[in-house]
Amino acid sequence: MTDKPSYLGLLNAISNAEGDAQQYLSTWAEATQRDDVRAVISTIALREGEHSLAFAKRMCELGFDVQRREDPKCAERLAIASSCELSDLEKFEQLGLGEPEVEGCPDIFAGMFADTTIDIQTGALLGRYIAEERDSGRMFRACREALACEAAAAPAAAAPERLDRIEALLEQLVTKLGS
Repeated sequence: MTDKPSYLGLLNAISNAEGDAQQYLSTWAEATQRDDVRAVISTIALREGEHSLAFAKRMCELGFDVQRREDPKCAERLAIASSCELSDLEKFEQLGLGEPEVEGCPDIFAGMFADTTIDIQTGALLGRYIAEERDSGRMFRACREALACEAAAAPAAAAPERLDRIEALLEQLVTKLGS
């Protein structure tokens, strides 16, 4: 039996989380009507799936199997991603993706190399993973920002539709109150 590396839990957690993210991002890519959003989401979904497999492979090379951990929020994320009622911007907001970076605050990857027992091969894998995750974050932020700018410019065009809907609802209410 191989000695259990101190960072095995980290590898397992990454493999699980990345596999889940690949699933809901792929679902979102299939659901969106926008080619530009689909291109971003699909690219990141592929990365997430590759990360999940790469970390599972590394664990296997170390003599261990991935221990599947069910994320209690996975079903909720899938429901958001597959929704035809939510806009892509609303999906970004509800999934917490593409949020602005907080200046001076380290990201979640900053401490991953604190364990000085990480071997060279695992360290190289973690380095590539971190670089790609940070790039994916930049891609998410740029996409979300573009959608937010479009939404901010669009209210004038959407206002008549909203007013028509409000008027129809008011008419229904008046009809019910009059009965």
